[in-house]
Amino acid sequence: MGYPGQPGGVPPWGAQPPNKPDKTKWILGGVALVAIVALAIVATLYVTRADGSAGSSGAPGPGGSGFASADDAGPAGIITDDSTCEAWRTISHDMEAVSDAVKWNEQDYSVPAAQWNADQRNAFEKKSASLGSAVPKVESLAKQTPHRVMRELYGQYIAYTQAWIDAVPTYSATDRDSVATSNQLFTVLNRVCDAIYFRAAQQLAPLIAAAAPPSDVQALQGEAQPATEPFMNQGDASCEDWRAMIDRFEQDSRMKAWNDLDPNVRASERTPEYTAVVDAVLPVLGTYADDMERLGRQSGNPVWEDFAVTAAQYMRAYIQGAPTYRPAYGLLSLTSTILANSVNWACKAHA
Repeated sequence: MGYPGQPGGVPPWGAQPPNKPDKTKWILGGVALVAIVALAIVATLYVTRADGSAGSSGAPGPGGSGFASADDAGPAGIITDDSTCEAWRTISHDMEAVSDAVKWNEQDYSVPAAQWNADQRNAFEKKSASLGSAVPKVESLAKQTPHRVMRELYGQYIAYTQAWIDAVPTYSATDRDSVATSNQLFTVLNRVCDAIYFRAAQQLAPLIAAAAPPSDVQALQGEAQPATEPFMNQGDASCEDWRAMIDRFEQDSRMKAWNDLDPNVRASERTPEYTAVVDAVLPVLGTYADDMERLGRQSGNPVWEDFAVTAAQYMRAYIQGAPTYRPAYGLLSLTSTILANSVNWACKAHA
């Protein structure tokens, strides 16, 4: 029967949440929190088989650090193989099962704990318990992945997940930004592995130049562990520029037109009108990628920089794949935009 949601059957954005029936989109910025949480929960993960390629052994790095990514201080970029994806799939599916059981994507996340009814309290308590059980497993994956950026994604997923688990007894509307950040990172991890499984990452990564090295290699070398504290600083001044960047591109008419396209249409099936929309948006996406990388490098935050450069590289690869586009390539733009918005929601969580 294969994997449900395979590109061509379901748009790269994944299944639509029951309480958000409008059409799927290519970009995701200032979307309602319910949609963000539901997108993360219903996203089904498809994983690559271990193929023995370089950097996929999962062996601990030298020096006894216990982290396979300890020596990864090179440029951030597209991940074409990761030995932890299959284990992440199991964790992801287990969490989805709990979410379905408690109707997690039907909850109103703006309601504070003091006003929860019995069903809401049950949903939050069971969901937080399942996440609490998952955290040690994700910590193990953070040690095993050979990729620094995957280690950071796992680490930040842990950080923002733990933040809202801790908040459950006194949960308030402001805690929903941590929920959103956690779920955005959950979806990024799913989509990174999706792009590997459907071989979009392997096909497009060679088409773009490698990014420049990290701004502060020494900081990265001293970071050979999952950063389980939120990477964002309270009131970070760089957040204003990041939010403005996302707002600017979301409001661009060319982005809006692209957002309305059916992402399942292959390049060979495009109408002249469809082609015109794609041709018009590609320079906009290129500028978006450049701006993400520039702001990330200016942030002075190694994790933020890695996320920004990675998002930029995934978008650049999508652009290069546009002339021969097939639905799986949409996973590259999806990974890019959701990763960018993980930063955006982290900014909101620490505003």
